Amino acid sequence: MKRSRLLAAVSALALTAAALVTGAAPAQAANLLANPGFEAGSLSGWSCSGGTGSVVSSPVRSGSHALAGAASSSDQALCTQTVSVLPNTAYSLKAWVRGSYVYLGVTGGASTWTPGASSYSELAVTFTTGASQTTAQVFLHGWYGQGTYYADDVSLDGPGGGDPPTGGVPGAPANPGVTGTTANSISLSWTAATGTVTGYRVYEGSQVVKAVTGTTATIDGLGACTSHSYSVAAYNTNGESAKSGIVSGTTTGCTNTGLPKHALIGYLHASFANGSGYVRMADVPAAWNIINLSFGEPTSVTSGDIRFNRCPIAECPNVESEAEFIAAIRAKQAAGRKVLISIGGQNGQVQLTTTAARDAFVSSVGAIIDRYGLNGLDIDFEGHSLYFNAGDTDFRNPTTPVIVNLISALRTLKAKYGANFVLTMAPETFFVQVGHKFYGGAGGGDNRTGSYLPVIHALRDALTVLHVQDYNSGPVMGLDGQYHNIGNADFHIAMTDMMKAGFTVANTGHTFPGLRQDQLAFGLPAAVSAGNGYTAPAAVHQALDCLVKGTNCGGYTLRGGASPSFRGLMTWSINWDRYYNWEFQNSHAPYLAALP
Repeated sequence: MKRSRLLAAVSALALTAAALVTGAAPAQAANLLANPGFEAGSLSGWSCSGGTGSVVSSPVRSGSHALAGAASSSDQALCTQTVSVLPNTAYSLKAWVRGSYVYLGVTGGASTWTPGASSYSELAVTFTTGASQTTAQVFLHGWYGQGTYYADDVSLDGPGGGDPPTGGVPGAPANPGVTGTTANSISLSWTAATGTVTGYRVYEGSQVVKAVTGTTATIDGLGACTSHSYSVAAYNTNGESAKSGIVSGTTTGCTNTGLPKHALIGYLHASFANGSGYVRMADVPAAWNIINLSFGEPTSVTSGDIRFNRCPIAECPNVESEAEFIAAIRAKQAAGRKVLISIGGQNGQVQLTTTAARDAFVSSVGAIIDRYGLNGLDIDFEGHSLYFNAGDTDFRNPTTPVIVNLISALRTLKAKYGANFVLTMAPETFFVQVGHKFYGGAGGGDNRTGSYLPVIHALRDALTVLHVQDYNSGPVMGLDGQYHNIGNADFHIAMTDMMKAGFTVANTGHTFPGLRQDQLAFGLPAAVSAGNGYTAPAAVHQALDCLVKGTNCGGYTLRGGASPSFRGLMTWSINWDRYYNWEFQNSHAPYLAALP
């Protein structure tokens, strides 16, 4: 969230993780790639997005031809080739490249890049295939608006794929689906695999949770109101197939939060005006179901001591008295609305580096909640509040103090206030979905990428709504292997689908499980002045149609399926919406109310 119209958009150029590597010429004798030097004079064996790839005769590194990828403002000129590989096997990928911001890697796995090479320079990366992986997709691409890049002499060294010598592993099962749920179980079914099948293994992440001989399974012993993501593999005496796609399900028994099925969520500038003017609590329209008071901020970055100061009269001449403010909160609550204190924002850096800071956070936030009689807490940590120490690579078991202490503090507050305590989070995409391709604790690049993931995961059963800020973001890769850009339906669909379906976390070997559909919303600027990534109402409605009903998805296929209980929309901010004559509220509140 931003206090001023000067926007700190996340630089797409910071989303990469490895350094330029130089070395010897590629070992062409072991090369698995077809047409690796483009000497066929064509793109034979390669596929490039949107006609952006071509073969040129100059500049080349060797031979007579090379690849030219024409990156533009809307396409990074992605060129790929898929080859057969063996499971649990090490491979070496290399390419010679020139141009600005050239990337080399394996889809869903390791990658490397160079920010600029005026002459051909070698990129190299190694990776090990997964336990059931039989194919790998190699990619090259440039970056948006950085112009044409060139590549030559690409090599993928390692043993070729295909069935092992004993042969005959089954094909992968297909079409996994949830067929039923109870408070402690989820039932699944899938389409039978081809070939000789002894049985099927149901995986949650990398762990086998059930083995059956048929095409159905019930996973028991689960907690009430918990979300889980599963895939299925077939096996016989010759080995195990590749895994199916992921399917997510949620057990029943969720606490009634008192929210409508589809909610409108907004931030209220309660401590500053921000050029949009002050809105009194009593004047917030009834359409807003959750009102986040912005912001509680620390006395210092590492103190953990959070203070909430209402807007001074010099900045907000129409500010109400505290007694009027509290009375208006009570009136909103009596009408079924939830009022939360939001901690952080652009200027409120909060680093809980010590247990003392953690305890101060719990005490001071609790004092604010008690003073105003609030319904809960919103976490809007931005900037450098969250980060990873080197080697912190397992989001399920984080070790970095600022993350561990935040998780502990939030659990304590949830336990203190009980089941009806509303907990929301508003991370930027940089701290969540970018973790699919770049994860800060895994080394290299920015150590903040993906740093909300361990917090979301640890609090997933206490979390009421996650509304990622789908704005002020660079392009982000979705589950379709494509980069998506802010300001259109496609971005909101792809980013939200990642949170519903779950995704692999880059270079860690772990999978982040999807959240419950009722926990998901997405965030938008209320108007063009409120943030970079304003989306026209018609495009927002297209995204809602796709996410809620599974229709009007454009070219995107939902990996997590439709979400009839999708929670709704968040905006920065109520003040900016009032400034623009309530366009956001008037466009979206009726649309949400009309959704099934």
